[in-house]
Amino acid sequence: QVQLVESGGGLVQAGGSLRLSCAASGRTFSSYAMGWFRQAPGKEREFVARISRSGSTTYYAESVKGRFTISRDNAKNTVWLQMNSLKPEDTAVYYCAADKDIVVHRTSLDYDFWGQGTQVTVSS
Repeated sequence: QVQLVESGGGLVQAGGSLRLSCAASGRTFSSYAMGWFRQAPGKEREFVARISRSGSTTYYAESVKGRFTISRDNAKNTVWLQMNSLKPEDTAVYYCAADKDIVVHRTSLDYDFWGQGTQVTVSS
């Protein structure tokens, strides 16, 4: 069992930056690949980024590639999402999620544990 708590969301102007954090409970954090998803009003939850258990491999949605960076520190049980050059279309609730499987998943149904989400609003 893993409990996840996101933080770091807020209101930012277009072109600005935010850094989201996701703190995990438990001693098995390094056993999970971690992902970030987002959900805008009226839209389905969509994949943003994923990082492997060790942190050596990362994956990104095309819409955020080159602007967002996912990272983790297993000693701190924390995963981050650095978001730069933010656009109004990045506005959404951002969720972190844990995946027990080593297969690279980009679908929310494949993730096992979820945080409560943090709101990111980008003004134009």
